[in-house]
Amino acid sequence: MKRLYLILLLAIVLVPSYAQYRSGYQDLYDSETVSRLKEHVSYLASSMTEGRKAGSEGEAIAARYVSETLESYGVDLLSGRDGDVFGMLQPQGDTLRSRNVIGFVQGCDPQLRDRYIVVGARLDNLGTHSLSIDGVETTQVFSGANGNASGLAMMMELASMVSTNSILFRRSVLFVAFGASRQSLAGSWYFLNRSFKDADRIDAMINLDMLGSYEGFSAFTASNRDLDMLLSSMSSQLLPLTPKTVTSDAYQSDHRSFYAAGIPSVFFSTGEYPEHDTPRDTPDMLAYDMMEKELEYIYAFTRTIANEKVAPSFLGKPQEKASDDRAYSFHDCDEKPVFMGHADPSWFMTKWVYQYLRYPQEAVSAGIQGRVNVTFTIGKDGRVEEVRVDKGVDELLDAEAVRVIKASPKWKAAKKDGKTVRCYITVPVDFRLEKKGRKSK
Repeated sequence: MKRLYLILLLAIVLVPSYAQYRSGYQDLYDSETVSRLKEHVSYLASSMTEGRKAGSEGEAIAARYVSETLESYGVDLLSGRDGDVFGMLQPQGDTLRSRNVIGFVQGCDPQLRDRYIVVGARLDNLGTHSLSIDGVETTQVFSGANGNASGLAMMMELASMVSTNSILFRRSVLFVAFGASRQSLAGSWYFLNRSFKDADRIDAMINLDMLGSYEGFSAFTASNRDLDMLLSSMSSQLLPLTPKTVTSDAYQSDHRSFYAAGIPSVFFSTGEYPEHDTPRDTPDMLAYDMMEKELEYIYAFTRTIANEKVAPSFLGKPQEKASDDRAYSFHDCDEKPVFMGHADPSWFMTKWVYQYLRYPQEAVSAGIQGRVNVTFTIGKDGRVEEVRVDKGVDELLDAEAVRVIKASPKWKAAKKDGKTVRCYITVPVDFRLEKKGRKSK
């Protein structure tokens, strides 16, 4: 009898741990929302999806998961379970095939339901990397739990909330997981320019990317006055937290494609983090309780902007000069600008920028690091011009990034409609410090 008592006592102690293991190490006291967020991130950032590299089977598996989840939440699919597949020509001459997943919740107002709010999140990540350690071949998986399984998980739960309460939304809401985002924002460009025929009816875009940190919840508006005022008006609502409104531009993500198309866009993020783009970006590092609070705020914001009588204005315009000398976005060019035989901007970064970039010693000594976003134009003669910092880190790093890009050799100019045109590109220039002051670029 005593032995039986001990066995029962052990069972009571051990069962919760086993339950936690079976549920992906979830806390027994997690809310339903936190449990679902953990479930989504654990699947999307699992070994099965192998880092979700654009065009890979891992990305396709993730797309099917997003499709099936949206469908289970009562969201109509406009893209089919395998997503809206598109092709992208690679510098090597082959075609990369990626996909967008598009969900739709119809608005309730007969006069506004043919207008749209787009909620987007990046689907893909970096995939895997093979290396040799002490003669042993090892494969690193860039799981991308925070970048951007966190945004995808938030988007799916937001879709569930909007679908459940669709009668409260005057405009229709589109939920889009963008493929090949790490490949020059190809998925969002394809959605706007080839796939979604009513792009001119999109009133605003909400982008969700990297939302899993405890601190730094921010709303980036690119200085759009209407969006700033709308965010300010949210302070009167009883919400668990409020993001910091940042008027400057931010990390290059899919909102950039919408901004280039003249669509007001707000980017919600907790910002970059030490594990960004490393194998350490795993599900266990995310702040799921904070994500639940962020989700509540983003839902309230989505509902507010979907119900505005007058859509926010786009108080800015894509970069252009006179009508006959316009600078086109990289994605709008029929023939992309070519650097040393390659049309992928990453080739320019690898073969030129990071070859000649020099980490300022003063910045090294001060421990200054970060990412500088730089936009530059390639003229009709192939020369680099109009180099500017969109998002800086420090004067020393900003100046060095501009210096190297300004010194670029000539490119082969872009073409549109058979004519040579000016083209602008935005690139991220990373300055990273390693231990003992060594630099990593």
